[in-house]
Amino acid sequence: MSTNGNGLRSASWFGGVSLYSFVHRSWMKAEGWAPDVFDGRPVVGICNSWSELVNCNVHFRALADAVKRGVWEAGGFPLEFPTLSLGEPFVKPSTMLYRNLMAMDVEEAIRSNPMDAVVLLCGCDKTTPAQLLGAASADLPAIMLPGGPMLKGRWKGEEIGSGTDAFRFANAHRQGHITDEEFVAVEAGMHRSNGHCMVMGTASTMTSLAEALGMTLPGAASIPAVDSRRYALAQATGRRAVELAREGLRPSSVLTQDALDNAITALMALGGSTNAVIHLTALAGRLPLELPLERFDEISGGTPVLADVKPSGAHLMEDFYYAGGVPALLRQIADLLHEDALTVTGRTLGEELAEVPEPYGPAVRQRSAPLSDVGGTVILRGSLAPDGAVLKRSAASPHLLSHRGRALVFASQFELLERIDDPDLDVDADTVLVLHGAGPVGAPGMPEWGQMPIPRKLLDAGVTDMVRVSDARMSGTSYGTVVLHVAPESAVGGPLGLVRTGDEVELDVETRRIDLLVEDAELDRRRAAWQPPARAFERGYGRLFLDHVLQADEGCDFDFLRGGAADRLGERDLAAQYARIGHS
Repeated sequence: MSTNGNGLRSASWFGGVSLYSFVHRSWMKAEGWAPDVFDGRPVVGICNSWSELVNCNVHFRALADAVKRGVWEAGGFPLEFPTLSLGEPFVKPSTMLYRNLMAMDVEEAIRSNPMDAVVLLCGCDKTTPAQLLGAASADLPAIMLPGGPMLKGRWKGEEIGSGTDAFRFANAHRQGHITDEEFVAVEAGMHRSNGHCMVMGTASTMTSLAEALGMTLPGAASIPAVDSRRYALAQATGRRAVELAREGLRPSSVLTQDALDNAITALMALGGSTNAVIHLTALAGRLPLELPLERFDEISGGTPVLADVKPSGAHLMEDFYYAGGVPALLRQIADLLHEDALTVTGRTLGEELAEVPEPYGPAVRQRSAPLSDVGGTVILRGSLAPDGAVLKRSAASPHLLSHRGRALVFASQFELLERIDDPDLDVDADTVLVLHGAGPVGAPGMPEWGQMPIPRKLLDAGVTDMVRVSDARMSGTSYGTVVLHVAPESAVGGPLGLVRTGDEVELDVETRRIDLLVEDAELDRRRAAWQPPARAFERGYGRLFLDHVLQADEGCDFDFLRGGAADRLGERDLAAQYARIGHS
């Protein structure tokens, strides 16, 4: 039995001979561990977001076992623990309501328990950013292990992908072009395995950005969930976690200003989800680092889209992996990256990319033949969005990127769904659909309601896209000319809440403007008459959320979670101090 712990944090619990180390070791031995596990082995926590309510993460028990193999091989002591798990299909009104709760769960579990490093098992949309936020705030040596995308969907010989093709088939079903039986058959063919969405939705985007940030082993983002190589990578991740514990390499050394720039550059080259703007902004606030929305636009303008993956492109994530995945993509844009940024491998990004071969499949395009010459996401401002809004240019219709039209306003998502297929709806192809009450406070939780459905009468007339404006988010699997994340939101008195049916709205992506063309005097009159909506919660976590959530331009984090460097484990480790003096 080690009495000094080799300088490990876990030695505060398990090292030495005292009443308190006696208690800690004795309770751990109650699980059946042999005494030599306390002989100076680094304790590696395995933060598992497994849940049967989350198909994306349902294979994580086996993945955790593979991590444990690697930890044991490297001389560590693996201890698995659960955290809140968030699944997009089932949680209502939105997993975004609970991202911060999961981040707090992850942070406090890391902070309060005897571990020297942590492996973060992530996959579904919010599990990756929540774990990133929690790990950044705790600042214990950490490495991320994504669960990987599911296999390609297939139906009648066509390759189909989550969300992106679901919306297409749903519209075909609304119009009577496919039968109920065919629609149900698509369900079975679309999702054929465990894993997250197999398009470049939010899940694939965020795991790819975790890799670009330097928080995973190279290639970790895109290996399919059911591919045996995913488990080999998990084993290697466990081995590296033990080394991180001994080296003391913390997220604060990896998650730097340069790393954020690298992640934004990767986001643009991926044609990735607009949700990443919110999550990266929240991460910057935790570190804390400066990340104005305009930085996304600056990088977008000089970054080509090279990932030919739905919804911006034609292929699926399985193809992206076969073409070389994130490493191959980053190699193509290495000159746009900070190659001296440190990664959790202990090497720089440039050192890792030097060993990466050229892309070997169409899902990762050559620099000379991009899907687009400029990045997928732009930032808008204007009288309708003074604090910013987001549009995914790579998934929009070019003819609508400069557009002026009459607003049709829906006061809520419920009203929209009730009216959208009304044959008497006063709407045409030039109308701008506007949705109120879908932001962080208004919904609450900022659901993915931004891709409002095309009215049935226009679908029947052959209209496939319209300008749509809201304070909501949009699924990363979605497409269309959709203005999102309008800040301030309508529910807190932002200009969006003053829009009335019949007002003119002007979108000009070239000048990065979204404007409400109404006289100032009229807006002043409306503002004076405006009343905030009733609060959705008066107790519990919901009340905490409403009292402290920030707007989209600040990442929708809680105001009291930003910064906080003095609470990080490397600076003030209260749990380790208390472990030496007593037990609860």
